[in-house]
Amino acid sequence: MTCWPEILEILNGVPHGIALLDDQLRITEMNQVLNVITGYASEEVRGIREDYVLRGNFADQEKVLHEVLANGEMAVVEGDMITANRRKIPVRLTVSPVTIQSVSQPGLLMVVEDISLHRAKGLSADNQVALKDILGFSPRMQEIFELLPVLAHTDATVLVTGETGTGKDLLAEAIHKASKRAAYSFIKVNCGALPENLLESELFGHVRGAFTGAHSDKPGLFRLAQGGTIFLTEIGDLPLPLQVKLLTVLDDREFYPVGSSKKVKVDIRLITGTHRNLKELVDHGKFREDLYFRLNVLRAHLPPLREREGDIRLLRDHFVQLLAGNLGKKIKGFGQEAAEILNHYYYPGNVRELRNIVEYAVNICPGAKIEVAHLPTYIHSVTVKASQSLAETIRPEQQIEERQINGLSPLVLSEQAAAGQPVATSWSEIEKKKILAALSKTGGNRSKASKELGWGRSTLWRKINQYNLA
Repeated sequence: MTCWPEILEILNGVPHGIALLDDQLRITEMNQVLNVITGYASEEVRGIREDYVLRGNFADQEKVLHEVLANGEMAVVEGDMITANRRKIPVRLTVSPVTIQSVSQPGLLMVVEDISLHRAKGLSADNQVALKDILGFSPRMQEIFELLPVLAHTDATVLVTGETGTGKDLLAEAIHKASKRAAYSFIKVNCGALPENLLESELFGHVRGAFTGAHSDKPGLFRLAQGGTIFLTEIGDLPLPLQVKLLTVLDDREFYPVGSSKKVKVDIRLITGTHRNLKELVDHGKFREDLYFRLNVLRAHLPPLREREGDIRLLRDHFVQLLAGNLGKKIKGFGQEAAEILNHYYYPGNVRELRNIVEYAVNICPGAKIEVAHLPTYIHSVTVKASQSLAETIRPEQQIEERQINGLSPLVLSEQAAAGQPVATSWSEIEKKKILAALSKTGGNRSKASKELGWGRSTLWRKINQYNLA
């Protein structure tokens, strides 16, 4: 069953994994989402029976597929699939008959949906929907999904760590919505957004006359969160005097509002978040060690976007659909070069930055596809001049000496130019040089080369074929 480029382009725009099978149940094509889920590149599995690739404990898998071919009726099966890196992922397979009319060749269309969150014990349907706000197929995000039920089914404090823009607030809210406190308030407070005196009043409230301007009683956010969850983001910025008061709340479940001699008792769950290293702050005397241990009972670390292989495409396509829909635009996706630039950008601002980039592009793009010219100027300037470092081309205000863009440092590029050597002038050329260098360094070992590049094996295979480097 032949898959034309335009059909594959449509399949790659679908947010679920898709495989096309011939009448012998052999794989003829997989879309990019399924490449990510399984860990296999399409080039590796074409012509191979689907049960060798989509391995799992699916009941009567082969029988079901043959029945769909025979009677033309859709079927759905669920089970645990084993990926190329031997991870077990619960999936739902939806199988439908499909025929290419020009050659009258029957086959099957198989949609593979990750249902990890649906399988999480004890989660209600509403909570499953809430957790779906956190998108990701990568192994690092699968670990987070597996941890979610554990974090939700307890009242212990949780410390959520991760770089700026990784979605710490989304994870905290997902934990709350999946917990027994979901019917009560979820309140988020940024500890670095207010000066100490105002922050104390915001958190713990005050009584009338406690200070100049306190014309009436104020309950404070801890009291407003009664029965629910309070999320203190940027906890590393909490002033030391307020750290003592927070420790008292955790130990005794009570506190004194500002200016009051009457205790207030609270029943809340505390989740905190930070992009800083709290242990280092403890070592430098900027954070209380006893509070650190009380906050760090349970911990979840959100990986940076650059370490979530395959999720960049998933997220950018999701944001395009969401934001284009809001603006009433019919944008189908990205041009090849624009997509490659986004796939290999460093994303110091992580998911938040990716969303901002896509939002900019959606607003600028007048047609059906986002091209390089529609990306923000700091990211689409890919021509490397001898007198200008690549770091400056990407983002002048974020020059970091040790950062390497696409595996070639600005120093290497400028040395190439000075020596009269040809300098790569496009992302494709830079990427080819990077792949060849990694293969040379590892003696042609593709597994080692993929690790050297920080890519998955399927990504390297796909790009080797894309650039005809095999």
